[in-house]
Amino acid sequence: MADQNNKNEDGSTLPASNSGRRNFLKFGALAAGLTVVGGGLTKVFSGEKGQKVKLLSPDGKVYEANSDHLKEFRPPPVSNEEARKGIPNKKFVMVIDLAKCDGCKKCTEACQAMHYTESDREWIKVFKMQEANAEAPFYFPKPCFHCDNPTCTKVCPVNATFKREDGIVLIDNERCIGCRMCMAACPYSTRFFNWSHPSSAQTAALGNIKYSPEQSVPRRMGTVEKCDFCPDMLRQGKMPACVSGCPMNVIYFGDQNEDAVTNAAGVTVKLSKLLADNAGYRHLEELGTEPRVYYLPPKNRKYPVPEMENIGTDKKVKKHNTDMGNMGM
Repeated sequence: MADQNNKNEDGSTLPASNSGRRNFLKFGALAAGLTVVGGGLTKVFSGEKGQKVKLLSPDGKVYEANSDHLKEFRPPPVSNEEARKGIPNKKFVMVIDLAKCDGCKKCTEACQAMHYTESDREWIKVFKMQEANAEAPFYFPKPCFHCDNPTCTKVCPVNATFKREDGIVLIDNERCIGCRMCMAACPYSTRFFNWSHPSSAQTAALGNIKYSPEQSVPRRMGTVEKCDFCPDMLRQGKMPACVSGCPMNVIYFGDQNEDAVTNAAGVTVKLSKLLADNAGYRHLEELGTEPRVYYLPPKNRKYPVPEMENIGTDKKVKKHNTDMGNMGM
């Protein structure tokens, strides 16, 4: 009987050699999370600094090299036209489960590391909330809400901030004149003004990479910035940094067109059922902005009720899967 693992997606049997190669390539892709590009080599197995690592070339040959000599491949940014249009046939949505959030702010840390943001701005803030003395406190992560009816885009005099077909609202810093009209129009206060030049860490890490609204870097002094849902990572089939960086699996992200969202643990659920079963809601929905971020209320809390004076002091470190599950591009 044929090995059940040696099957195509259509159920037909693969030759043993092809199956072995497919499994090897699949394992390499999962281990490295990188893409074979041009005539270069792709890292297959990650290693510590100074160690030997194996590399897979586009023609299928395996090489060995010192990890000190390797540089992780960053996909080149898409054109400005593509960045403004968005990813076809997608409608991205985020769900935040307040019952799971313990205020560790790992989502904020992951976001800041990804986008080289300074300490004076947090694209996703975690607020300490207690609506009444008799009620239990909880934590409230707040990113940009990527509204379907955004007020920010309507007031920009130079069309620097815009809403894409996939629901993401971005800012083009090459067009932004720093008037801050969008900041005044945003009812959620999720935009920040960039008062400084790029940090040395950002400059060293990015080198001469071309600017793109999808990557938000290199940033420019005198322009506005905000949470962008990491669209450059979405094009690679990966989760936004805040999602994959959350050790409590608080944040779900997905495609509303597919009615599916996935968290950092790789758990994929039906979006409509998740919202219906857990009384999902949108923050300040009565304003008519139609946010693309939903919240699940802090019921059936998954961690001990926090003491307000200790909120945000506990830190957790946990590595999570960054793949988008069934949301492959």
